[in-house]
Amino acid sequence: MSSIPRHKVFVSYHHQNDQGYRNRFERLFSDVYDIMDSRSVRIGSIPDGLRIDEISRLIRDDYLSDSTVTVVLIGTDTWRRKHIDWEVAATVRDTTANRRSGLVGIFLPTHPSYGDDDYDPYTIPPRLHYNVECGFADLYDWSESATDVAAWIHGAYSKRRTVNPDNGSVRFRKNWGGPRWYPQRRGG
Repeated sequence: MSSIPRHKVFVSYHHQNDQGYRNRFERLFSDVYDIMDSRSVRIGSIPDGLRIDEISRLIRDDYLSDSTVTVVLIGTDTWRRKHIDWEVAATVRDTTANRRSGLVGIFLPTHPSYGDDDYDPYTIPPRLHYNVECGFADLYDWSESATDVAAWIHGAYSKRRTVNPDNGSVRFRKNWGGPRWYPQRRGG
């Protein structure tokens, strides 16, 4: 594990449902095992009432611009959240000011697909799913193994320049409802 370098990691997650897992992930892998530097948004860091474009800009410019990998913690309702969609979109976007980061999804024990070989693609964030399909991102089950997580993060970091991501989904304007999402892509 010591041969794998530390990476600057942005953790994307459903704040209301999965805060405990995010706290444990960062405590284990930033503090205890020291395999990553966290670049995550903290609760209250983004003021309420901002326009969508302003929130997206803050996330992209103040948090994601300094990260090299985004880890999406996938709980039962993660796929519904507009902020997670925006964070994944900013992660895979490559501009002069904000270089593309690697992307990895980790199923939490609360997700119905945790521990299964297959997953229902309509119960994970759509943009993450499309990036798994094109080979840009990978999915794993929650682990507290520093060796495993370090390898996952480094694998995502390594792919960020060698595999083209898919950023063709329509951007969420609001959180989604229902039991699952449905395909909605930009035309052309």
